[in-house]
Amino acid sequence: MSKGFYNVPKALNEVVKSYAPGTKEREEISIAFKNLYNSTVDIPLYIGSEEIKTGDTQRLFPPFDHQHTLGHYHQADKPLIEKAISTALEARTKWASLPWQHRASIFLKAAELIAGPYRSKINAATMIAQGKTVHQAEIDSACEFIDFLRYNVEFMTEIYAQQPNSGDGVWNRLEHRPLEGFIYAITPFNFTAISGNLPSCVALMGNVVVWKPAATQIYSAQVIVEVFKKAGLPDGVINVVYGDSAMITETLLDSPDFAGIHFTGSTAVFNSMWSKIGQNINKYKTYPRIVGETGGKDFVWAHPSADAKEVATALTRGSFEYQGQKCSAASRAYVPASMWNDVKKYMTEDAATIKMGSPEDFSNYMSAVISEGSFDKLAKAIDAAKASNEAEVVIGGNYDKSKGWFIEPTVILTTNPKYTTMETELFGPVLTVYVYEDNTWEDSLKLVDETSIYALTGSIFAKDAYVVDYATKALVNAAGNFYINDKPTGAVVGHQPFGGARASGTNDKAGSILNLLRWVSPRSIKETFVPATDYRYPFLG
Repeated sequence: MSKGFYNVPKALNEVVKSYAPGTKEREEISIAFKNLYNSTVDIPLYIGSEEIKTGDTQRLFPPFDHQHTLGHYHQADKPLIEKAISTALEARTKWASLPWQHRASIFLKAAELIAGPYRSKINAATMIAQGKTVHQAEIDSACEFIDFLRYNVEFMTEIYAQQPNSGDGVWNRLEHRPLEGFIYAITPFNFTAISGNLPSCVALMGNVVVWKPAATQIYSAQVIVEVFKKAGLPDGVINVVYGDSAMITETLLDSPDFAGIHFTGSTAVFNSMWSKIGQNINKYKTYPRIVGETGGKDFVWAHPSADAKEVATALTRGSFEYQGQKCSAASRAYVPASMWNDVKKYMTEDAATIKMGSPEDFSNYMSAVISEGSFDKLAKAIDAAKASNEAEVVIGGNYDKSKGWFIEPTVILTTNPKYTTMETELFGPVLTVYVYEDNTWEDSLKLVDETSIYALTGSIFAKDAYVVDYATKALVNAAGNFYINDKPTGAVVGHQPFGGARASGTNDKAGSILNLLRWVSPRSIKETFVPATDYRYPFLG
């Protein structure tokens, strides 16, 4: 029983470490990388208190050296997925009734574990499994994940603190109940922080979860599981399963106790799940919450008043950091004719200095893309551009998968603003540029708005305040995260709540109070102190 109104520690963003030569963190991450890389893991399913090894395994390997074996993970069959559901529902009874401060304490402790003793391990695991440089791993699996955990606790208390007015002789209260049933969390390969946040923010609000990480992120997801266990998360609150995606999804969505889905992944997969939920709607005990962040075809638009070097730097960083595998990565650009030669020159100079290889070598700015399927899709798009009469490859364009799935930073120049790579999500280090005539800049904004089905992130560059205002209004629906004179990547928890609309998702803004509100079901309580004893009202005389 609570004995006070508790104030949680103020949420502060974790400071990003530099990993510069000679720093302690550089030495620690190098050791952690070597230790993990030279050992193997055997990753079980986590259902309640059990660590289940089925013997049906798949190999784990880094994308930059696909012949190297990191270990194996075990896959579930349908009975085990059904067991995960029943285990979660059993755990719900105690977890949902646990006072909020104890739930908060668990996830605050998880944040401190990542900030301290687990920082090097979770960063090294992310570098190995997902091919991130040390900087990209630090801003993701350490800092952003820590920020999610801390800010979510603060947002939870703000939700609980919002209470209705009470009149004479009445006390009105509002409680935010966990959803009735279990939540299905599906997480992507590209951000360890997202992988940790999607199940944990749901659990923080008193819900139970069946979590399926992407196969290419299971290696670093294992560290998340270790952290949550170390922090004291009770068995059965977050159950972790791997295996055939279609079977797992079908089994979970067929359950009457399915109460919601928290998803980050492709638009096509999310659409198929939404359709399946609709087909099953009469099965469910409650209307499921459907929350998803999906694809993007993120833009950079430059006005003639912009600075060419600033635009080029934003394009190089926004398009090529983490091999362009961020949902927010710049993948199409609109540059005025008067500026294009300078932007091209600066980007060519930048690309000539970019090194690629294993993240263990800190001089590498890029590594490999995540899978052979991704590599093949990107190589096909590059080859098509080389053969097209509407496009040409002006920077990069080479690729090699003999050891790892390496794609050079590539820029395609097109004369067709609706060319396929201006519209199709590629998810790699390939940027397509359309050059417009300076005096048609207003019309070019219509192209930006109408070309893509997505609306996740986008940025504009201009020095003219009137142009900034015009473009901001013209692109009001084109991006859920909109940047002025900056690259379209790098949203920070507590500063830029993240999410987009149109085909980019439900825009429920991970890392904000808006997202947490989706995982509770409010109940209004009215308590009357002195109930009436006469049914008659004064108007009766």
